[in-house]
Amino acid sequence: MSSTPERAEHTVDREAVIATVRTLITQLGLDDASDGLADTPRRITDMYLELFEGLHQDPAEQLAVQFEEGHDEMVILKDIPFYSMCEHHFLPFHGTAHVGYLPDGRIVGLSKIARAVEIFARRPQVQERLTSQIADSIESVLGAKGVGVVIEAEHLCMTARGVRKPGALMVTSAMRGRFRTADNTRQEFLRLIGR
Repeated sequence: MSSTPERAEHTVDREAVIATVRTLITQLGLDDASDGLADTPRRITDMYLELFEGLHQDPAEQLAVQFEEGHDEMVILKDIPFYSMCEHHFLPFHGTAHVGYLPDGRIVGLSKIARAVEIFARRPQVQERLTSQIADSIESVLGAKGVGVVIEAEHLCMTARGVRKPGALMVTSAMRGRFRTADNTRQEFLRLIGR
């Protein structure tokens, strides 16, 4: 399973997006010429270009910077904050990711793990896919003997609309290699991240 699907080079027609947002504003019955809304189409366009910048980045490039090291014990980066957008409603979900792996002779700088999380999060997402993409990418690029990823997040599509349950957290996990097959490895990871 590829962690980064092939993407055709895409150039955004920024002016077309601005015009589309302006149409949305007027169709909702708002005055797009008012002081507060006059520049809103540009601001919304720039916001989405930033929030979806991960579509045009490859997390494998971050994880490719590795170091030979004899360390073969668990490495964990926990409490990585992230912000993503639910692809169903284009509303944010945010929380923390906990990532652990068992190196097989090679390690990666911890900032590279955080950057990989950020790249995957900066795409229209569902939390389940985000969790799996992070685990699959680290497993394949690092050649790790095992990977564990746990994500805890609050989804505004559930807290600000619909069922309206603020504070409810969704927790997802993805276990690969020894994190899946060896109960003691999985339990050590979960204990160390406080789960």
